[in-house]
Amino acid sequence: MINEGDSSMTMFARFVLIFSLAVSPGLARATEPQEISWATLAPPTTVIENPFENLTDEQMDSLRRILRFEAGAERSDDAEARAEAQALRKQLAEDGLDVDGLFAARLAIMEEREAAATGVNEDLVGMRVRLPGYVLPLEFKGRKVVEFLLVPTVGACIHTPPPPANQIVHVVYPEGIEVSGLFTPVWITGTMVAQSSVQTVGYVDGQAPVSVSYSMQPLLVEDYSG
Repeated sequence: MINEGDSSMTMFARFVLIFSLAVSPGLARATEPQEISWATLAPPTTVIENPFENLTDEQMDSLRRILRFEAGAERSDDAEARAEAQALRKQLAEDGLDVDGLFAARLAIMEEREAAATGVNEDLVGMRVRLPGYVLPLEFKGRKVVEFLLVPTVGACIHTPPPPANQIVHVVYPEGIEVSGLFTPVWITGTMVAQSSVQTVGYVDGQAPVSVSYSMQPLLVEDYSG
């Protein structure tokens, strides 16, 4: 005969078993790193209409001259430059163009391009990921690299201009890894962190600052094998 206490314990045990079966696969997936590509590091972009695409070369030149004349007039109180700018504004207005609106659109496009180059993908922040790339050493300890930039292509920041800031990951790895030279290919597993920084990259004939949008808390750095 099963008493009430035994029955309650049996039902509780069944509940725990059912709950564990339902949750365990999800927990297992959560602990596995998600393999990502470099394209996913960029934030979602907002498509902004570009009003300059339909302007003539002459109209574009007039806009550039207005900017130059008005900037000069503001600096030196140049009446002649101000008059030139007003004349160009009048000419563009006769063409049906809103000069101030175009300048506002210019700023919006510049800001969007800046965000696309430096912003982070918030969905990746705090996520455990696995990402392939190339090691650009920053600091050695003995024969091992303990601090480096992970970059998407060979030659980045050295033989070619730096990639956008959100296409570079700053990594501090106290355990260190041995490399065969610049741009050793690796897989890196760790937690993505949104952390803006400027790192100094050394060249044979000098050094240069490189802007970075991400850092990673690495759990594992391993040779790339395909």
